[in-house]
Amino acid sequence: MSEKAVFPGSFNPFTIGHLSVIERSAPLFDHIFVAVGINSAKHSPSDNDNRIKAIEKAIEHLPNVSVVLYSGLTVEICRELGARFLLRGVRSVSDFEYERNLADINRRIAGIETLLLFSLPEHAAISSSVVRELDSYGYDTSSFLP
Repeated sequence: MSEKAVFPGSFNPFTIGHLSVIERSAPLFDHIFVAVGINSAKHSPSDNDNRIKAIEKAIEHLPNVSVVLYSGLTVEICRELGARFLLRGVRSVSDFEYERNLADINRRIAGIETLLLFSLPEHAAISSSVVRELDSYGYDTSSFLP
């Protein structure tokens, strides 16, 4: 049986923390799908295209990782792709509590197991929202991006 995982998120933007989780978990699965959640109210199709291109460039050295767009429940894209696992990164205790609750629900409604991977200490403070805020004030955020 081929073991597949889905790494879902908005990835707006895709950070070095996201990439670290993928690189460290790539040896654990036959295939990882980076599932970019779309919200038409928040993002235009060109925003989605730019995010996908940025992620594809960052993961091009990982042959068992690909990018997909999805909307709706994450467990539905897991079913569609034949993935039995969700992959999630955890930076803090508050992330852990949130992810544990989601993992419990996803297991209950769809039998999907969640693998939590702790961020590296040097990436623990990096989040897409922090990067977006710094960028909005004109700060150079390139060190947070792949």
